[in-house]
Amino acid sequence: MTAQLYALVLAGGRSTRMGRDKAAIESSGITQLERAMALLKPLVTRVFVSVRTEQRDDALRAQYPQIVDEPGVTSGPIAGIVSAQRAHPDCAWLVVACDLPHLDAFTVQTLIAKRDPARVATSFRSSSQGLPEPLCAIYEPAAAATLAAFIDTDGNCPRKFLLQSDTLLLDSPNPKALANMNTPADLAMLHSGDAPSATAREVRVQYFALLREQAGRREETVATRAATPLALYAELAARHRFTLSAEHLKVAINTEFCDWSRPLAPGDAVVFIPPVAGG
Repeated sequence: MTAQLYALVLAGGRSTRMGRDKAAIESSGITQLERAMALLKPLVTRVFVSVRTEQRDDALRAQYPQIVDEPGVTSGPIAGIVSAQRAHPDCAWLVVACDLPHLDAFTVQTLIAKRDPARVATSFRSSSQGLPEPLCAIYEPAAAATLAAFIDTDGNCPRKFLLQSDTLLLDSPNPKALANMNTPADLAMLHSGDAPSATAREVRVQYFALLREQAGRREETVATRAATPLALYAELAARHRFTLSAEHLKVAINTEFCDWSRPLAPGDAVVFIPPVAGG
């Protein structure tokens, strides 16, 4: 039986090289942490933010369910992964860094769709060196034991762990999605560069009830790389800060109810329908 998938957004770093909290950096009026949480919410069962003990009451992080680093485990990103595994040992974990400003729903959905639950982990390979990208990867429940053994031998690098483990490596459909920002120079370069190259399709989206209120409009035409309504909703949820997850909605394409995995085509009319209040 395939373990259900939870997501963990790593936001426990000290941002030493950046000189300020990377999770709180804003783009288009939304912080990197808020964007990551909204992007992942429609795609998994639950989403948590990974924090150090002293960050628990931080206003930005406190608004989300948290996984707090267990004391004495280790440090760095691997501490967040281990703490999440111990909190929910029967779940697989989609681990994503909060400092991936170009990460998109299509890339995440590709990782989920090609996940191999029989392996220890599923990861993208970097476009430059072909090495695993450990901070946009899925760790299966079986990874817990091997990760504990890795830490016992003083291992602290999640990339080395994936290299030494039974990891499925995938090519990312959008290499720019995995570009992170560690320094002010990285941030300036990422924000001044062109938008991620892709073949986009235009679709018309209509909103009703709460979604219309949160989007501030009845409809809009969007250019998207999303291949399915689920990936499209994840993109729009990050943009408009929707509070409803996909599991609470119905979706229709061209006036017909459909599955969330139905392929999108240029010119489609997509409607996301929230629950109807009242009796």
